[in-house]
Amino acid sequence: MNIATWFSNITTNYSWIMQVIVVLAVTTLIYFVETIVYRSIVKHFEKTKRIWDDLLLHTLHPPFIFLVWLIGLTEVANIIKIASPAFKILNLTSMIRQIGIIIFVVWVIMRFIKQIGERLVHPAYCKRPLDKTTVDLITKLLVLSVAIVALLGVLQQFNVRISAILALFGGGAIVLGFGAQSLLTNFFGALMVYMDRPFSVGDWISSPDKDIEGTVEQIGWRSTRIRTFDKRPLYVPNAIFSTVAIQNPSRMTNRRIKTTVGVRFQDAPKIAAIVADIDAMLHNHPDIDTRQTCFVRLNEFGENSLNILVYTFTKTTEWVKFQAVQEDVFLKIIDIIYNKHSAAMAFPTRTLELPATLINKMKG
Repeated sequence: MNIATWFSNITTNYSWIMQVIVVLAVTTLIYFVETIVYRSIVKHFEKTKRIWDDLLLHTLHPPFIFLVWLIGLTEVANIIKIASPAFKILNLTSMIRQIGIIIFVVWVIMRFIKQIGERLVHPAYCKRPLDKTTVDLITKLLVLSVAIVALLGVLQQFNVRISAILALFGGGAIVLGFGAQSLLTNFFGALMVYMDRPFSVGDWISSPDKDIEGTVEQIGWRSTRIRTFDKRPLYVPNAIFSTVAIQNPSRMTNRRIKTTVGVRFQDAPKIAAIVADIDAMLHNHPDIDTRQTCFVRLNEFGENSLNILVYTFTKTTEWVKFQAVQEDVFLKIIDIIYNKHSAAMAFPTRTLELPATLINKMKG
């Protein structure tokens, strides 16, 4: 038998192998061509100011690759099934393809929703970015709705009656309620956070009732992720927020400077002038918000000092800038007391009074 005859027998008896090879080769070729075209087009569209063209590209790229391989592999399965009926499991090819198409459509819709959400809150894509927390809520609700519809569609492919499932959920609602009480509590806690909006993603929050303080990174359906100031993630169940008080320093309009300055009793004659100069310094300071409460008063006769209360607000709310402004105010107060009025700040002292006779004896 020569090579030509052998090859003829192979192609006649095992033609399905050639078909499988051709289908796999075409599928692989389409995959590589799509990847190359995608990369070249993306580089071009990213240079433009239009957002919808690159949005569609980013949305369709991974699902399209999935669809290409889904069609290619299911076609291979059909070829093998026809050539060898012994592979009965391949009779499910049609159902697998239908489910795969549902997954493809759902994947595209979910990616499209998320891509739109990311662009609506990003200043680079939107002139007036929307609130991140609101967009996040709407995005999650839309994704959840799409997932439920897709699940019902997949169940129909398995000939599962939707009405029976709804009846099952209706009959087991009480059992589900008791079994998932904690989960449901956290879920409704998340809804309350989204509706009341005591804080948003990116806010610095703290609680006087719990050891909670940090920057909000993500508001999930079950818990909220907070990044503490030592950079550790803190996961707080959403139900907690309905039972504790929450402070949101990120929404401050000003930061407060409140301090007490103690001056020596022997500088009492200079107190009025010191108070007046500190008050004038604050009202002329460029970083002090004089529209807010701002005063300097002698408010207490302390055990070791005459105490002056300094109370004012800065224009900035940023922590680092506030520290710089507060330091500048304190240094100016020191300069007024020591350099301008030749007075001094007090510190705890004790005066020991001795009888004159005892002093004379000690001298003698």
